[in-house]
Amino acid sequence: MELDCARETRPQGGSSSPGDWSPSALGQAFSKVLHRLTGQEARLGKARDAALKDLGALIEDTECDRLLEGSGAPLRGMPEILGQVAKALEQYAAPPKEEDSRGEGHNQVAEKATEVGLLFLKLLGKVEASKNSLVCPEWKTSLRHLAGPIYIFAITHSLEQPWTSPRSREVAREVLTLLLQVTECGSVAGFLRGENEDEKGRFTMIMGLLKPDLNKESWKNNPAIKHVFSWTLHQVTRPWLNQHLERILPPSLLISDDYQTENKILGVHCLHHIVLNVVVLLCLLDLFPVLEKAQQWKGDGARPTTHCDEVLQLILTHMEPEHRLLLRRTYARHLPAFVKRLGILTVRHMKRLERVITGYLEIYDGPEEEARLKILETLKLLMQHTWPRISCRLVVLLKALLKLICDVSRDQNLTPESVKSALLQEATDCLILLDHCSQGQVKGLLANIPHSCDDSKVVNCIRKVQEVSEGAPFDGT
Repeated sequence: MELDCARETRPQGGSSSPGDWSPSALGQAFSKVLHRLTGQEARLGKARDAALKDLGALIEDTECDRLLEGSGAPLRGMPEILGQVAKALEQYAAPPKEEDSRGEGHNQVAEKATEVGLLFLKLLGKVEASKNSLVCPEWKTSLRHLAGPIYIFAITHSLEQPWTSPRSREVAREVLTLLLQVTECGSVAGFLRGENEDEKGRFTMIMGLLKPDLNKESWKNNPAIKHVFSWTLHQVTRPWLNQHLERILPPSLLISDDYQTENKILGVHCLHHIVLNVVVLLCLLDLFPVLEKAQQWKGDGARPTTHCDEVLQLILTHMEPEHRLLLRRTYARHLPAFVKRLGILTVRHMKRLERVITGYLEIYDGPEEEARLKILETLKLLMQHTWPRISCRLVVLLKALLKLICDVSRDQNLTPESVKSALLQEATDCLILLDHCSQGQVKGLLANIPHSCDDSKVVNCIRKVQEVSEGAPFDGT
C-alpha cells in the first residue's frame, strides 16, 4: 500500500521509499501520522487503522540512521516526534473508563494493544540495530523520548487485567523485555532507579508521565493507571525511594481514600511499601493535618478514621510478628509520635497496641535497648491519653512491667549500667501511672513483694511506686 502521508511529502521526481526522502520530508510524514492518530479523524476506525498501517510501513522502510537522526526535521527533531508518536500509541491502546468497557470493549482494547505492541517492537528493533551503527549516534536521544510511553504501555498490558488477553499480554511482555535490552538494564528496578550510582534512572520521568492521570479528577478515567503506579512503586526500594516522597505519597493516599474496597487495599499496599522503604514517618505526621484539613468532625456519630489511623494500623500489623531487631527498633522509634498525635483516639488501636507493647518488652534488643525504651515511652503516653481504658488491662500490663524489671535487674549482658537504670526508671514511672489509672490497685498488688524478694533493684522500684502517695503530683501524668 502506498503511504497516504507520502503523497504530499515525497521529493518531486524522487523515490517513493522513505529511505530516500529528505529529513524534512520524513519528519513531515511522521508528523502527519501523529496528527491522524490524535486528531478528530482518529475516532473513525478505518482512518485510524490506515494511520497505524502507514506508521508500521514508515518504521519498517526507514533506515535506522534516518529514523533516529536528531536534526533536519521541521521545528522538531525526529527523536521528539517519535516520542510524541509513542505517547499517542500508548494512549490509543489504553483501556477506557470502567463503566465504558464491558465485554466487547475489553476485547477491542486487547486487539489494539496487540497491534500497538507489534509497532513498538519494530521501533525498538530499529533502536537496537542503531546501537552498533557508527553513522547513528543519536539513538540515546531517541530512547529518552521513547522509553517512558513504551514502559507505561508494557506494564498496562502485561499485567493480568480484564482489558488484556493472552496474546496482548504476550506481546506487551516482549515489548518490556526488548525495552530492557535496548536500555541495557538487567531488570525493571534497574531501568527505574539506574543500574549504577552514576545513572539517574527513569523513575522520575515515569512518575511525571503518570502524574496528569493521578489527580482527584482524572485517576479513574483510565483503570490501568493505578495498577501501573502501584506496580512501578513496588519495584523501587530503599534507599532510592527516599527522594521521591512528594511524587509517590499523594497518589497512594488518594487511592487508599476511595470508597471501593479494591482501591483501598491497593492504596494501603502502596502506603505499606512507602513506610517500609522511606524513613519519613515523622514527616508523614506533619503532612497528615494538611491533607486532612477538609475532614471536620461535626459531633454526629463516630469520628472518621484518618490517614494517621491507617498508617498506625499498618505499622502495628507489621510490628507484631517482626523478629528482626533493626526493624523492631525502627518501628518502636516512631510509635510514641503516633500515640501523641492521635491522643484519646488511640483507643481505636488499644488491643493491638497492648499486644505489641507486651511482646516488645519481653525481648532484649541489644546494649542500647532502644526498642524497649521507646515502647516504655509509648506505654506512658498511652496511659496518659487513654487512662479510662487502662484499668481493665491492669493485670496484663502489670505482669509485663514486673517481668521487665526482673529481667533487667538480673541482666548479665554487656548492657551499660546507665541503660539499665533508664529502663528501670521508665518501668517504675509506668507502674506509678498504672497505679493512678487503676485507683491505687497496683500498690495493693505489690504490697507483699518487698518482704519476699531479695533483689535490691526490684525492691527499690516497688518502693518508689509505694512512696508516691495517692493524688500527689507526678511528672509522668
